[in-house]
Amino acid sequence: MPDRLIVMIAYDGVNLIDIAGPLQAFESATLQAKDTASGYRMVTASERGGAIRTAPGLMVETRPLDELIASDIDTLIVPGGLPADGVFGLDRLVAWLAVTGPSVRRLCSVCTGAFLLGDAGLLNGKRATTHWSRSAELSQRHPAIRMEADCIFVNDGQVWTSGGVTAGIDLALALIEADLGHAIAAATARQLVVFVKRPGGQNQFRTPLAQQHRSPTTFTPLHTWMAEHLHEDLRVEKLAEKAGKSPRNFARLYAAEVGCTPARVVELMRLEAACRALEETGRPFKAIAADVGLGNEQNLRRVMQRQFGIGPSDYRARFSGRL
Repeated sequence: MPDRLIVMIAYDGVNLIDIAGPLQAFESATLQAKDTASGYRMVTASERGGAIRTAPGLMVETRPLDELIASDIDTLIVPGGLPADGVFGLDRLVAWLAVTGPSVRRLCSVCTGAFLLGDAGLLNGKRATTHWSRSAELSQRHPAIRMEADCIFVNDGQVWTSGGVTAGIDLALALIEADLGHAIAAATARQLVVFVKRPGGQNQFRTPLAQQHRSPTTFTPLHTWMAEHLHEDLRVEKLAEKAGKSPRNFARLYAAEVGCTPARVVELMRLEAACRALEETGRPFKAIAADVGLGNEQNLRRVMQRQFGIGPSDYRARFSGRL
């Protein structure tokens, strides 16, 4: 096959690594594949062309969209930036994506670039992801999207979307593997010093409660008490007694106001406390599990695997400053 044309979109305020990370992966793959298969040609384009200022201030030279021929494009990638809400007022780019997107072989987004695809109507009915901190906002903006917030990247037919920032490199490696095979993708990953397939999902990078239960509510005093007594019995009956309500009435009122069950919040609070201990201390997993009310190391592993897709050893290795 001839070299595949990768078109990377740019706009003022775009995340630099959303552009540079995937393009470097494609360049490295082309070098790895030079003796066995054709690789990639890359073009960075913007609405009017010329120099584009990225979020950290580095200028990127681009070609205008009008110079591109849709039928030549193999893979079209839309990177993210700030802010995602309102999609920067890039109406001309959104209109161009709506027309051009369906005709390319692969349509991709990195991070909050999914908002641009969503506004162009290209994610309706599709499974998709974006940066974990903006997934709820994207779902609210485009309810027809089947959001998979924890995924590093998602492929649904022609459309590929990826999570936050460096997940663009994970996406690029997946595209390289689909095009050139696992051996080239693995060699590229080794060259970039990254995983060819990163373990776990985006949830491993977020605080377990993700601020979702931090807004003041009727139950704020109860939450404060719970955080100070995580090692104690925090079943619904005990919490209802503390709140001065019957268990049934308490559970109903709590779910209506907080948005999930008391048991789920207790688990998340315990997990959050465990994560802090893993990051800040060298205490054994068994001791941490007991301190936060998870009982034993097996329960700690089970809860972390369900929430993050990784265990306490991996979590500590990735997020602790301790060697």
